[in-house]
Amino acid sequence: MIDKLEFFIALANEKHFGRAAEECGISQPTLSAAIRQLEDQLGVMLVQRGSRFQGLTPEGQRVLEWARRIVGDARTMREEMRAARRGLSGHIRLAAIPTALAMLSRITTPFQERHPGVTFSIVSRNSLQVLSMLENLEIDAGITYLENEPLGRVTTVPLYAERYNLITAAGSPLSDRDNVTWREIGDLRLCLLTADMQNRRIINRHLTEAGATAHPTLESNSMIVLFSHVRTGRWASIMPRNVAKSFGFPVEIRMIPIVEPEAHHLVGLVAPYREPFTPLVSALLHEARVLVQDEELR
Repeated sequence: MIDKLEFFIALANEKHFGRAAEECGISQPTLSAAIRQLEDQLGVMLVQRGSRFQGLTPEGQRVLEWARRIVGDARTMREEMRAARRGLSGHIRLAAIPTALAMLSRITTPFQERHPGVTFSIVSRNSLQVLSMLENLEIDAGITYLENEPLGRVTTVPLYAERYNLITAAGSPLSDRDNVTWREIGDLRLCLLTADMQNRRIINRHLTEAGATAHPTLESNSMIVLFSHVRTGRWASIMPRNVAKSFGFPVEIRMIPIVEPEAHHLVGLVAPYREPFTPLVSALLHEARVLVQDEELR
């Protein structure tokens, strides 16, 4: 039953029998047979079928909620028994918004030193994708904004407040200032994150409130791309101060606080709202709470 529920979750995520089978490491006929057996066991149709996947039935949507809960609990049980036998080990899957990627080493490095049997995989995603992957059991935890948009039923550990700076080359407009206003930077040649990123929506909102509008001449979902263009001296950007500091900008690049308003938005760790937590997630939450005590991140 657990295997069949995992196959069903994969099908709901991928919305395609072939891709779901590949994700589960089985053949498509095996996956299709397992879904039909699950339907027979439950006595309801779960999938709307045609020549291809057409979605879940209302009963399928309800079973999906139960499947996520049951599979999550089963994984927790397996991890807890493994930890009891061999100590903490396994693999932690994380997704983080681009502006938080630079600080993740502050969690993963001390965690791995304490638990050398644990490995990590980290992917960059926007805030909505982080929450979707968490709900679909594709990741164990994420780093995202804790305000502005609904989080749903998750456990949170606030980590730091994101504060914004104009990042620009020395000698360029406004580079000699101690601070700048949101209104003043609206006319600069900017490179910013793409519109699907919550960071960009935050920046757009503060510019609009100040009576300005962003017209970036370059957009990317990568902070590295933005950084490399700022270094040319032809673009400016708006970045959180902690991200800008992590790049180790040379002296010819200025980091200038943006005021009126001096905005900040809370970023933190999110994990499934489940008791008990898996041993890995429990240890990760502990590591995040230890990190909060570091005043540098606030």
